[in-house]
Amino acid sequence: MLRRSAVRSIHLAGTIWFILCLAYLLGLTLRQAGVRWWVVFSLSGHGLLITFILVSLYLFAIFRGISSSQNIHLEHPLTSTDYYTVFYVTTPFLGGLAGCLSMPGVSANTLQFLLAVALGTLGATFLVWVIVDPLAGVLEVALSPTARRHRAERLAQLRAAKQHQRKQQRMLLEKVLKEEELKRQQWQELLKPEAEKLAELLAAGPSRFEQARQQAIDIGLNAWRIGGLSCMRQLHEMAMDLCKRKRGDAECVDYISFWWDGVGSWRNPSLSKTAGA
Repeated sequence: MLRRSAVRSIHLAGTIWFILCLAYLLGLTLRQAGVRWWVVFSLSGHGLLITFILVSLYLFAIFRGISSSQNIHLEHPLTSTDYYTVFYVTTPFLGGLAGCLSMPGVSANTLQFLLAVALGTLGATFLVWVIVDPLAGVLEVALSPTARRHRAERLAQLRAAKQHQRKQQRMLLEKVLKEEELKRQQWQELLKPEAEKLAELLAAGPSRFEQARQQAIDIGLNAWRIGGLSCMRQLHEMAMDLCKRKRGDAECVDYISFWWDGVGSWRNPSLSKTAGA
């Protein structure tokens, strides 16, 4: 059994060699079309970045395929063998060698030799990686009943695993929601006296406004210690509901949001909107 690290290294080297040959052919074509060197280099800068991103994604997918191919050898009895893997990852080098051997050593000059090597690499790599390999994988599954059965079982297991994962996520979400609801119910009884005090403080006159503010801050700090920002929000809602029931919507001004600004992680909504604007 081949070592996966060796296969990945050879595949990486082959991909780099393929890119170099492709870049050589592109540069040669542009030069033959009369494009100046500085234009070629400027285009190659952007091209290298795009090529690096695409190759990184491609190698990630290929490496995952190489690492998992041994687990689905029943589906792919040919393309998962060591011999085929070596042939696949060395295809760029084999194509370059074929291009090298196709040139007569005496009559060929350097440019012709390099062109033949690059074309051999490009042709062989495209043929094997884009046409032969996908076609071989399809034929393996299509012609083998064992492969089809194994593929169906594997896909069924994947679907079952995804369903189990979704079920676990739903159960976790329901658990969190139940814990939140239970916590709110506990806070409802605990914060009721504090909410009544806050509702009374909202009705304080100008002479008692500063004293009311200080008392409201103390109440907010206590709520922050009990349950953080969520507890403060629930207490705020409870106090405002009590105030509106007693005095009506028009007479109930939300001073609590101003009083609590900076208490714990509480921020006055109007001030936050102003800062964001």
